[in-house]
Amino acid sequence: MNKLGKKAENLALGVREHVRLGHNITETVKGKLSLGAQILQVGSLEKVFKNLFSVSKGEKLLKASQCYLSTTAGPIAGLLFISTNKISFCSERSIKFASPNGELIRRHYKVSIPLKKIKTFDLSENVRKQSTKYIEISTSDNFDFWFMGFFNHHKSFKCLRQAFAKAPKN
Repeated sequence: MNKLGKKAENLALGVREHVRLGHNITETVKGKLSLGAQILQVGSLEKVFKNLFSVSKGEKLLKASQCYLSTTAGPIAGLLFISTNKISFCSERSIKFASPNGELIRRHYKVSIPLKKIKTFDLSENVRKQSTKYIEISTSDNFDFWFMGFFNHHKSFKCLRQAFAKAPKN
């Protein structure tokens, strides 16, 4: 198979895996349309990142990838942002949470991990289903995060590796 054919096959596998992880196809498509509308409304992924997360002076967005965050309640679709200072995730859709007073509220599910808190990260795959690839991130305070369902997990992992290599270690 030629190089272009291999790239096309890998992209098709990535798209299939991304859609398969969703709870149902209708909700997955709605989430993608909502995300696309938000990006168009704000103007760019960089602006979406700055609106969702606090960004320090000089911090630059390196890559944004659609993926899923694995949770005990199941995978959550969203965007993974890799910047010069942190790894951040925000769900595509708002999720119901119980507030401290017991009230149900809807909020986007967000995670932000400073690069200096990352202890290890690795690419791994599901032993039973090798097409399912994960990026596992472990933090210095013993939390593990599993991101999966990337259209192209290799590009996201490469960007994470480059950001981590350039990040100050203090």
